[in-house]
Amino acid sequence: MIFVGIDDTDTIETRGTNYLAREIVRRAADRWRCHRILRHQLLFDSRIPYTSHNGSASMMFEPIGNAEPSQLLELCRHTMQEWYVVGSDPGLCMAEMIPDSVRDFGRRCQQEIVNQEQPRQLAAHHGIHLEGLGGTEGGVIGALAAVGLAITGDDGRIIQWKSWPDDLSGVQSIAAIHQREIVVRDYDTGADIPTGLIDVGKHLRPNFCLQQAVVFARRSFTESGTSTFTALKLP
Repeated sequence: MIFVGIDDTDTIETRGTNYLAREIVRRAADRWRCHRILRHQLLFDSRIPYTSHNGSASMMFEPIGNAEPSQLLELCRHTMQEWYVVGSDPGLCMAEMIPDSVRDFGRRCQQEIVNQEQPRQLAAHHGIHLEGLGGTEGGVIGALAAVGLAITGDDGRIIQWKSWPDDLSGVQSIAAIHQREIVVRDYDTGADIPTGLIDVGKHLRPNFCLQQAVVFARRSFTESGTSTFTALKLP
């Protein structure tokens, strides 16, 4: 498996990092199978320069046939350079083996402020590809953090899940969610919800928890007393 992390790729006026991750996956689809795209929430602090909510994205790829990692790296770099806008500070990371120290770095980025020198030294020490692609290159921080958080198997909001289309919105049967290999779980009790209806909102956005795609939901009742569920949008 190959993990790719990207961060700080947009401005307030342009499409965000999640859109760029989807574009990379689309362009790579003939040579690389994407298992998931995750959005990772980093420290939300006014002292940190970010576009909206300081999130980065990770992608997990599996080669099709004899696809080479160097080709995927060049595709990612080219796509990010093509999408570059003045005012953004993009960073790109790619790794096959992710050591515990990079995982720990990802968790640190959710709790404290770090500078560019730290991820650059860490990536160089472990032979992980990390580069800035414009501006201040501050996105290298979130890009390395993204692959570190991705390897935990227990972080992030799912933007793309396996080969399922992103076409579920509004009220859906829980059975339809289950068919996509996604668990529906009561946020308050922790119990899995086997049947019923759930309002997933504008887009279905599960969380990645303990190697599972999980929609956390809260029970609500209609005027007639019928029990339904509402999906929660968690970081």
